[in-house]
Amino acid sequence: MAVTPRPDRLTAAVDKDSRPAGSATVDSASEPLASPVNSHNEWDPLEEIIVGRLDGATIPSDHPVVTCNIPPWAARMQGLAAGFRYPRLLVERAQQELDQFVALLESLDVTVRRPDEVDHRRRFSTPDWSSRGFCNTCPRDSMLVIGDEIVETPMAWPCRYFETHSYRTILKEYFRGGARWTAAPKPQLTDELFEADFRIPEVGEPMRYILTEFEPVFDAADFMRAGRDLFVTRSNVTNRMGIDWLRRHLGPGYRIHEIKSRCRTPMHIDTTFVLLAPGKVLVNPEYVDVDHLPDVLSSWDVLIAPEPCPIDERLLKVTSMCGKWLSMNVLMIDEKRVIAERHHTDMLRALEKWGFEPIPCDLLHYAPFGGSFHCATLDIRRRGTLESYAD
Repeated sequence: MAVTPRPDRLTAAVDKDSRPAGSATVDSASEPLASPVNSHNEWDPLEEIIVGRLDGATIPSDHPVVTCNIPPWAARMQGLAAGFRYPRLLVERAQQELDQFVALLESLDVTVRRPDEVDHRRRFSTPDWSSRGFCNTCPRDSMLVIGDEIVETPMAWPCRYFETHSYRTILKEYFRGGARWTAAPKPQLTDELFEADFRIPEVGEPMRYILTEFEPVFDAADFMRAGRDLFVTRSNVTNRMGIDWLRRHLGPGYRIHEIKSRCRTPMHIDTTFVLLAPGKVLVNPEYVDVDHLPDVLSSWDVLIAPEPCPIDERLLKVTSMCGKWLSMNVLMIDEKRVIAERHHTDMLRALEKWGFEPIPCDLLHYAPFGGSFHCATLDIRRRGTLESYAD
């Protein structure tokens, strides 16, 4: 794909036949740019990352696709609070931890970028519906990095419809620098996309999802990358049509494998199946049947996540959207070093036993806003090349 050079590298376009005799040929404008975006997997040495922002965070709407994963009493509470700011007590504690996390990344020589501030209480609309926003705390959901390309994803939550706008300043900078920038088809998000009579399936019942196959939708956080192989969970924000769209978009140079989750309320792969290093994958024993992983992982070490340490803080129990397995939501700095939640000491010990070098950090109070270290970030540049790691 041809890439427009940056203005400082542009030369005046001169028609070959109209140049004066003896004039010098200038071909610098045709030189390809080295993209500032380069990330093929979850473990190459990390050089640049986007970290989310808490400013302007607003309690999401009570749309069925938002509330389908939470108990009815919590859905009623969310409905009453939708569109309001998060309580200051929650925001302040999370902000302290987020600031410390950013400082840690910078101390590890990682360049940290941040989205613009947005007032998510502002209402917006399409021809079919209107909504307020949510937040830009989790860039991992709305953008997928594949090599030198950033793909804006077609998310199923109406309140997140314009979420990538807060990243546009950075995206345009990356594009001008040589990155590829793609947006998947913007979904209509009409009633046809959602099952009207959806209910969470009981254990032993066939799996059900709130999404139909009306149009392609997916969150990037339902994918894990291992070079030419990607792994995905179908969920209440990612349908088969969305998976098929990405498969066709990437073409024959990539393979996408489905990880079947036993979670009754699936949403995002990074508390279910986490790639740590070449040949090493961390799995959730409650959600994943290790005897039915894709054949391409037959030679990999399958590491079973320890039971998460209990959280006694009542406010977090009530407000977290992520469940107890957020202990798995780690961020690899390279093949050895990994940032993990300080509270989950059993996970830290397990990582050490498996040969990693865990770096404890606090981000427990980020859970009400959508996640932990992996969710809160989007790795833009890792020092490495495109390779195949699966059989």
